[in-house]
Amino acid sequence: MKYITLLCSMGMSTSLLVNKMKDAAKQSGEEVTIKAMAKDSFASYDGQTDVILLGPQIRHMYDDLKNKYEAQNIKVAVIDNMDYGMMNGKKVLEFALNL
Repeated sequence: MKYITLLCSMGMSTSLLVNKMKDAAKQSGEEVTIKAMAKDSFASYDGQTDVILLGPQIRHMYDDLKNKYEAQNIKVAVIDNMDYGMMNGKKVLEFALNL
């Protein structure tokens, strides 16, 4: 089981992408738990995560989050602009699983 958390400014646009990712996971038989939340909510999040994906609009947070969570074996990456804009759940899921 992989745990993936998507962060964006308010958690709204990523929640749409999460649904597409869940559909892609179901079709491919991947066992994942995917959540979306606002960037400010993550600091108090006590759930499990293996991967943090940042929406392109908060890519400026990448270095700080990578430095903070890398030591905990949590992968941090920025979602590709095109995949994010097209809400390509399959590609974003594959990206997350390959980190």
